[in-house]
Amino acid sequence: MNEILKLIGNQCIRVKKSGFCMLAVILSAALIAACGSNSAEEESLMEAKVAEFATVKLTYDPSQLTENEKQIIPILIEVARIFDGLFWQQTFGDKQTFLDSIQSGPAKKFAMINYGPWELLNGNSPFIAGFGEKPPGANYYPADMSKDEFEALTDTNKTSLYTLLRRDAAGSLKVVWYHDAYKGELQKAAELIKRAAELAEDAGFKKYLEMRAEALLTSDYRPSDFAWMEMKTNSIDFVAGPIESYGDGLYGYKTAFEAYVLIKDREWSQKLVKYIALLPMLQQGLPVEAEYKSETPGLSSELGVYDAVYYAGDCNAGSKTIAINLPNDEKVQLKAGSRSLMLKNTMQSKFDTILLPIAKKLMDPSQIRYIKFDAFFNNVMFHEVAHGLGIKNTISGTGTVKESLKEAASTFEEAKADILGLFMATKLIENGEIEGITEEDCFVTYMASIFRSVRFGAASSHGKANMMCFNFFLQAGAFSRNADGSYKVDFAKTKEAMNAWAATILIFQGNGDYHGAKSYLAENATISPGLQLELDRLKSAQIPLDIVFEQGS
Repeated sequence: MNEILKLIGNQCIRVKKSGFCMLAVILSAALIAACGSNSAEEESLMEAKVAEFATVKLTYDPSQLTENEKQIIPILIEVARIFDGLFWQQTFGDKQTFLDSIQSGPAKKFAMINYGPWELLNGNSPFIAGFGEKPPGANYYPADMSKDEFEALTDTNKTSLYTLLRRDAAGSLKVVWYHDAYKGELQKAAELIKRAAELAEDAGFKKYLEMRAEALLTSDYRPSDFAWMEMKTNSIDFVAGPIESYGDGLYGYKTAFEAYVLIKDREWSQKLVKYIALLPMLQQGLPVEAEYKSETPGLSSELGVYDAVYYAGDCNAGSKTIAINLPNDEKVQLKAGSRSLMLKNTMQSKFDTILLPIAKKLMDPSQIRYIKFDAFFNNVMFHEVAHGLGIKNTISGTGTVKESLKEAASTFEEAKADILGLFMATKLIENGEIEGITEEDCFVTYMASIFRSVRFGAASSHGKANMMCFNFFLQAGAFSRNADGSYKVDFAKTKEAMNAWAATILIFQGNGDYHGAKSYLAENATISPGLQLELDRLKSAQIPLDIVFEQGS
């Protein structure tokens, strides 16, 4: 008991200084430290959980970089580590006290993979004793805040992507900007980024770094987003800051800190240049009425291929990102388009260690020949490009799609990008713009990739999007299950289902139909018992669930 009281006392000092830890976290960490179990059964379970992630070493060839660029990489990695710590604060709270409270080595390692006590690829279920369900609002909002209380708050900055909700001394809600909440960390990060900017030889990259450093201190990220869009000749990219809002399960407003350190593959990138000019044609070819595709995608969009050097924060939690499409700001997208970055080395690792083994286990043997890395690459690449298609503003006049669909917006946006990515790939193959792969390659590889993705569960926006697609295709007869348990794709029905599913999503978005979207999600974004049996087969076959990185050395 004395140890419990001592740990609670230490934690209360931290709370007084920061104001950002939840009481439930404090008490749980204390109880675990004093009473945590190290039973052989629990240890074995945690070892099995960790073993579900294959370790991949991220390396790069420094010979392709200038001397200045070689000096920039470790500086950016240092910034990334700062952002990693900020993400811990946002998604959980006090990282070190929590990790110190875990006696089991495998449990601690699994907690680091998940950035907390909740299993991200298993419906956010708790795996550390003393913790209940993950708070929907993570650590962006007070744990005891009700939606009515939030709605009653008159501060217009409450919905900003870059603010936290906290309680003042009287217990009332208040808004705190990121640059105030994380002042010390962001000042240090800005200084480091400015040091990297001094070494940068590429004018566009230098400008972006300078403006990104300033954004960290003001929470005004739009100018640096435009600067990032203007980069064309950079060898290094640094995607860093508070970016995605998937972790905000209450409203989808608050953005999480993350960072990628990347090196461009110029040869692969050059191959993709021609596709940007085809975006207006692809937009007009979407299988939906004209009013749902009335906006023009930005032609300054860019497709680039990169090798990842370092991941940190949100993008490193649970499943590892294989492609990026940014910026998320609709105003920047409408004016300047977007950039899609394919992380080729990560993508290749997932294809080799996960997707291909899944296909051999679950797909019809006669269709295994259609599983190809180039098809996987194109499906993923056009998923990212597809974020720029459709419309950003509703036709119903209710504001942007994101504002209208609220917490359902991210799921439907991911579902849109998934299916339009397949649509774009097959349309370009049909028009002779892509050679070396067929529509059948894309369809079968897409189907196998759905099995890969739904293993992540249906808790995240990506997971829910995958489940909606799987269930839509199932009902449309796009695939069938053979007597031996393998799945066979019906190519004609898959093409029909692809078009119908794309239209369904675009109409939900264009209408800004929040209640309809929420209802559809509730009915169609779950994993059925039958599908769960198939996923259990993959687990029994010891096919990795995802990958973890050995990086930064």
